[in-house]
Amino acid sequence: MIRCGPLTLEPSFGEVNMHRKASWNGAVLGGLAMLLSACGPSQADLDAADARAAKLANEKEEQAKILEACKRDRENLNKLVAGYTADAAATEDQMKAMEMALAAAAEREAAAQERLEQFRAMLSQLKSMIDAGKLKVKITRNQMVVELPEAVLFGSGSAKLKRDGAQVLAQVAPVLVSLEERNFQVGGFTDNVPIRTRQFPSNWELSAARAVNVTKLLIEYGMPPGRVSAAGYGDTHPVATNDTKEGRAQNRRIEIALLPNLDELPDLSALEQSL
Repeated sequence: MIRCGPLTLEPSFGEVNMHRKASWNGAVLGGLAMLLSACGPSQADLDAADARAAKLANEKEEQAKILEACKRDRENLNKLVAGYTADAAATEDQMKAMEMALAAAAEREAAAQERLEQFRAMLSQLKSMIDAGKLKVKITRNQMVVELPEAVLFGSGSAKLKRDGAQVLAQVAPVLVSLEERNFQVGGFTDNVPIRTRQFPSNWELSAARAVNVTKLLIEYGMPPGRVSAAGYGDTHPVATNDTKEGRAQNRRIEIALLPNLDELPDLSALEQSL
């Protein structure tokens, strides 16, 4: 019932219901507003959250850049390490090669020194015959050579050894034999005056026959057959002019050359593949 001054109005049933409905709706809306105000974020909270998200995004981007730079630095370091490793390996290989070369050079030097001592000993033993003019010792074509003149060993145009020549070889042979593991070649040489006989059709045959006879006698005096050989050179290697009697006499000779051992020669095994 609604009182208006002295006048009292009795509301109808419909008006009462409308009034109650409006009051209830207002209460519901007010409650919802209060609920939303109490549970939902404010605009300030949303702005702060956006700011944090933006900051995190920037930090993520910066970290990505730093990570990428670290990856590049690591790759560069790996390359440097690989380069240093390769350089170290190359240096080590070079050092090993140098050490091997030095060792080989030391071996060659020791072998050369040993050969020199052998040659000095041979010269010492042959000195008396050298002083007597029965033979010479010289270096020819980088070989040590014992040279015996024709006049000591043979008659003119003959390959038969004289008695004095045989005696000289009897003294020379033991000296040569004492040079262990050394090989020798006996070479026969003539002047350029041609010879034409039934036994020696040319100077080649004469020089070869003389070399063979000297070789045979050296073997008789103890030279192992496998360490000596014979060769005839005719007049192809003169040591003096053939225009004078004295020069031709020097060209008629026997040379006993010390041959180099195989291990003293250059290593030609690398050429084998191209043959």
